[in-house]
Amino acid sequence: MRVLLARQDNLGDVLLAGPAVRAVAARADEVVLLCGPRGRAAADLLPGVDEVIEWRAPWIDPEPDPVDRADIEAAVAKLAGFDRALILTSFHQSPLPLALLLRLAGTPWIGGISEDYPGSLLDLRHRPEGDVPEPLRMLALAEDAGFPAPADTRLRVREPLPDTDHLTGGAGYVVVHPGTSVPARAWPPERCAEAVRLLRAAGHRVVVTGHGEEKELTALVAGEDGLDLGGRTALPELASVLHGARAVVAGNTGPAHLAAAVGTPVVSLFAPTVPAARWAPFGVPMALLGDQGAPCKDSRARVCPVEGHPCLASVGADEVAAAVEVIAADPRGTPPEEEPAR
Repeated sequence: MRVLLARQDNLGDVLLAGPAVRAVAARADEVVLLCGPRGRAAADLLPGVDEVIEWRAPWIDPEPDPVDRADIEAAVAKLAGFDRALILTSFHQSPLPLALLLRLAGTPWIGGISEDYPGSLLDLRHRPEGDVPEPLRMLALAEDAGFPAPADTRLRVREPLPDTDHLTGGAGYVVVHPGTSVPARAWPPERCAEAVRLLRAAGHRVVVTGHGEEKELTALVAGEDGLDLGGRTALPELASVLHGARAVVAGNTGPAHLAAAVGTPVVSLFAPTVPAARWAPFGVPMALLGDQGAPCKDSRARVCPVEGHPCLASVGADEVAAAVEVIAADPRGTPPEEEPAR
């Protein structure tokens, strides 16, 4: 049985699909993951994936290219030859455009989560209720399709990870990751820098991480008290750096989910533009900071719509430093009490 799984948006979203991927991989002969360019690096890290197809979907990508007939026809050709397909989506996304392309490619059985009437596009129309954590929401679709959940439903990455001791000086530090995929989810840089100073004063080694376009930000945040690794790690190296940390401080962005995937506790500076019940770091000790009742709640805003960014600007560096002390002392890998038992 050759199965296609699709998760076509960002790095963190692809990581959250991991439990569903492992469920399918336990029974399928081959698992192929369809992802977009923003999630490709994460797709290559998921256990259970045999092959990755990369394609930018014009109904998913936040900066989509114009719809092009030749591009669509090429995508249909890439999607031929599967026995089953499961389309993994967020609550605000529709599986139906991809389901149409899969039908044109000859896929005989397709499952997806859809509030809209799917007609003949879906063989399985799964309809979850409530604010289910994203990994469990996607896993429930796989279970409904006949792929039982794995015994361990936490996030995972492929091992072994690369050795990064030459970058960090060895395990036992705290990571501060100041960047986010959208501005509305960012803790103010000056607060990040203050947190680095407080953590260093408390006796922690502090490592500041970020991608190549965030070097100015990571240099500012690291200052003289942190080790600046901005732009120095590809995703596998970043996973290793996060794995070596006692705790990670991050907003609602991909590296927070990557930290969860390597079992590291997270202090989550979470803007309520999307529900924390769905998108907070999953399956690890976690401290959720930020005003979850702020006016931006559930707005899905990419740029903060409220003057002063009160949901996160209200969080002090001392609160973050105190939260690090609490979760760093928690046994690694112990799920938070509010996580639904499985």
